[in-house]
Parts: sequence; C-alpha cells; structure tokens
Amino acid sequence: MGIFGGTFDPIHYGHLRTAFELREILRLPEVRFMPAGNPPHREHTVASNAQRLAMVRAATEGQAGFTVDDREMHKTGPSYTVETLAELRAEHPARPLCLIIGMDAFLGLPKWHRWRDLMGLSHLVVAHRPGWRAPTMGPLGELLVDRGTGTVSDLHDSVAGRIYIHAVTQLEISSTDVRALIHAGRDPRYLMPDGVRRIILESGCYARKEEARG
Repeated sequence: MGIFGGTFDPIHYGHLRTAFELREILRLPEVRFMPAGNPPHREHTVASNAQRLAMVRAATEGQAGFTVDDREMHKTGPSYTVETLAELRAEHPARPLCLIIGMDAFLGLPKWHRWRDLMGLSHLVVAHRPGWRAPTMGPLGELLVDRGTGTVSDLHDSVAGRIYIHAVTQLEISSTDVRALIHAGRDPRYLMPDGVRRIILESGCYARKEEARG
C-alpha cells in the first residue's frame, strides 16, 4: 500500500501524476490519499477540512487503486505521520506500507516527530524532482547507505525498512501558486480535475474575501 499524505490545499495534477506513476512503477495495489488534519510544521490550511476532503475525493474518483483515508482530519491534536503509520501498521501487520514523500520533505526528515521510528513502520518512497540531490553525508546519508535500494521487489519482500528514490514527471504546479492564481481572479482550469475546480469555484474557498462574500 502506498500512503500519500499532504494538505492538498488544493489537490492538483502534480499530486495525481506522482501517485499514478509510483503506483504503476512500484506495482502498488493501492495508493491511499491521506489529507492532513492539523500538520505540525505548516500554518493552518486555507480551505476547510471538509472542502479539502471533498476535493481529494473528487480528484481520485473513478481511478483504479486510488483511495481516500480521512483519519487525520478527525484528530484533535497535530497530525504526526509516525502515529498514523503506527495505526496503519496495527491494522495491516503483514502488509508492506510505502510512505510517499517528496525529496524536499525527505531532506527535512530529521525535523519530523520521532522520525527514526518511521523505518520500523513503513518503507520510504521518495519522489525525486529536478534540482534536488539525495544527501550523501549526515544522518540521512547514513540512512540511505543502510536502507537504500534500487530494486522494487525489496518493497514487496519486507513490510518496512527500505528507502526507494525515483524520479517522477515534473509538473510545474504548486498548491501555493494555484491559490494565488485563484485569488487573483484567474481560472484554474487544466491544473486539476474538473470536479476539484467545480468545488473551488462554487465554494469560493480561495477567492478574495469580498468576492467570496458577494
């Protein structure tokens, strides 16, 4: 199972293409999208939990192997990835779990809550994008020497503990830029599925405040 977390504020084709490519390449039966409820390292989201969840459901609807898990949105405290993985591991003790993160997130891994415990709960799949290089020194460099693999079968032969880095198609889309575009009164068409665009336009969640009230 692939686990793809994020604020998804909003979800867009960059997220979806990454998940789609990794599911095919890694032969994952499922990629589970997990919207963060209260991410500890980021400011509050712009869209509400209900709006973000509706957008993720709309974006993944009809795609084989894409599922949505909203458990982090029901937590009252911070959404720590290690705690979510511990829950999933308890539910699926014999199933390989692959946490999908970007290279930028991987480079910041030592700042995560109980980050060293992640490897005992899941594999790490790092989506590599142009401009980033895997570390060769420090704690992450050492971790890659000990745990890194370039063989997909290693992710299926054990339930956790390996790191796999793979380049994905680069789509120059970011949620921050999408929000700014909408705030400026422009149309986000072709940056996301039509169902997501419809929710954004109907709710006015990223529009200027005066426009949203009007």
